[in-house]
Amino acid sequence: MYKPLKNITIVTIALNLPGPLAAKRFVELGATVIKVEPPQGDPFEQYCPAWYAQVNHGQQREIIDVKSAEGRAQLDTMLLSATLLLTAQRPAALERLGLAWDALHQKFPNLNHLAIVGYPEPKENHAGHDLTYQAALGLINPPQMPKTLVADLAGAERAAFEGLAMIMASQQGEPGRQSLITLSDAANYMAQPIKYGITSEGGLLSGVSPEYSIYETLDGWVAVAALEPHFKANFKQQLALDSLDKNTVAQKLKQKPSAEWVTWANKHDIPLVELKKN
Repeated sequence: MYKPLKNITIVTIALNLPGPLAAKRFVELGATVIKVEPPQGDPFEQYCPAWYAQVNHGQQREIIDVKSAEGRAQLDTMLLSATLLLTAQRPAALERLGLAWDALHQKFPNLNHLAIVGYPEPKENHAGHDLTYQAALGLINPPQMPKTLVADLAGAERAAFEGLAMIMASQQGEPGRQSLITLSDAANYMAQPIKYGITSEGGLLSGVSPEYSIYETLDGWVAVAALEPHFKANFKQQLALDSLDKNTVAQKLKQKPSAEWVTWANKHDIPLVELKKN
């Protein structure tokens, strides 16, 4: 893999998930990433040790109490040679650490600050989490909890993209700048299918279309995504149906086990997979 960031040093004090995920991208691109964790460590290591290890692999871990004068001095030494500082604390917390942007930029004019926060101004100090961002956008059907962390994962990718842009600007001689990545905005970006009605109740991708839905089989469930006209026509032809409607397709697919339908679909170039059992 090409390593365009092999001469770049990034310092991160971001804990939990979005920040370390973004830092992982920088590591993959060759950057030296120094992760500063507090004496009590990163809470995510307790929540999910295996995922923590995978996400943080390749980062240089330093245990430093940045709330102390000695720890803050250690951090400043690291920042002298860094191109980017990555944080995931709220602005008020950064200010208490002496890492507010104005003070940071005055001390390190070439340093970029990539800040992951929950909400944009004027709510930048409001508390939030992936669950609350998703809930506010209608991405959750109660009482079920979400199956993935939409805001955290999308926010991490957005942060990595923006971080690359900041590094490129620095390499072209631009002074350091600050960029805020808001997780609520990342969740909003991922909610666009609902906003435009394509996955809303009755929408094209909501399951009302017989060629794009989930069906019960003899021993489980399959997902069919024969959306494009050529897939739809082929789906209808291979099922030997005069017309497609959900009831007819449902009756047909319930006659065989899921594995048989997967083999059949692969043979006839139809987008169909068995639903994974959790």
